[in-house]
Amino acid sequence: MRAAIGKYVVLPSEEALTAVTLWVAATHIQTALQHAPRLAVVSPTKGCGKSRVLDVLHETVHQPMMTVNTSPAVIFRVIGKNPPTLLVDEADTIFGPKASGDSEILRGLLNAGHQRNRPAWRISDPEHKPTPFPTFAMAAIAGIGDLPDTIMDRAIVLRMQKRKPGEKVSPFRSRYSVPELNALRDRLASWLSPLRGQAARMVPQMPVEDRAADTWEPLVIIADLAGGHWPAQARAACLAMTRHEAAQDEQSSLKTRLLRDIHRIFAQADNPEALATQDLVAALIQDAEAPWAEHGTKGLNAYHLSNLLRDFNISPANYRFDKGTQAKAYMRNRFLDAWARNCPDLVEAAPEPEHGTAHARMAQGKPPTAPAGTLPVGPPGSPAGPRRTL
Repeated sequence: MRAAIGKYVVLPSEEALTAVTLWVAATHIQTALQHAPRLAVVSPTKGCGKSRVLDVLHETVHQPMMTVNTSPAVIFRVIGKNPPTLLVDEADTIFGPKASGDSEILRGLLNAGHQRNRPAWRISDPEHKPTPFPTFAMAAIAGIGDLPDTIMDRAIVLRMQKRKPGEKVSPFRSRYSVPELNALRDRLASWLSPLRGQAARMVPQMPVEDRAADTWEPLVIIADLAGGHWPAQARAACLAMTRHEAAQDEQSSLKTRLLRDIHRIFAQADNPEALATQDLVAALIQDAEAPWAEHGTKGLNAYHLSNLLRDFNISPANYRFDKGTQAKAYMRNRFLDAWARNCPDLVEAAPEPEHGTAHARMAQGKPPTAPAGTLPVGPPGSPAGPRRTL
């Protein structure tokens, strides 16, 4: 199974490949487990192999249920005593800033389903009786950017990247690939089926604690059942991947702090269209309570700032200020999406066009930002559409 998964996808590390293999196996004994770890398949951009990972999982896990855009009510009703393995693609459209109210319900469901005996209660049936719906089920969730913190905290995290020019994978063709993977799935299930009782009684030694131990325990149980090199390999993967995520959390907190500080600096300057890079760096360093004066070896500089903002797709550009001066600068409207996603309490809105600022233009010749708001939608002549003219 490990070789077959590595044949079709390039995972971030050997430890990640080990983790995915054990996670797939764990889905086949999930009725014997106390926790159902999530598999978070995330990447900074599209084209990093997330959907291909889900394709491979679909042919190898226990009773897969693939979905891109489903309602919480459907998931409530398909999870039972022998739950499916949920495979959720394009999660960034579910949990993004424009998501519907159902996203919070789905997030709560995925959080609760990490542990057994955490049902969701709903009024159901013609008698309107309170009814418990089980939530416990293994789930793999793929999307661009990090998932909500509460889900990431309950997940084995795969941080996918684009393949390097020399990295090759076998083409995934249903005619050949699906039978191969299904055969491996059936062999894996046959091996594990009589071991459910033993798995349910196992209390393995874990190299981590608290929620990380809950999340990784099913994978370590599988490794201990397999024996050989698997127990040591599983625990090494657990340590490496949890430490990596701890470092990512620290870096993420730092980047969120940076977004908030930049929002404050723009506000103190009456929210101009742009701030020169050198002025923004200077303002950040001047905050005695912020970490920027000690960032790196000599404090934050323009290079550090650019690196920290790269993951938010924010970069400086040449900008012509009043009086004809030109300098590298950060446009305020480039931060709006990052503020909305990572600092929703700031309640950012698209900037209103200002009169009298036509002379301030990007030196690179890019067209001005479109005005905020939406255009009427509807056929010509309708109340919502443009009026016909004679």
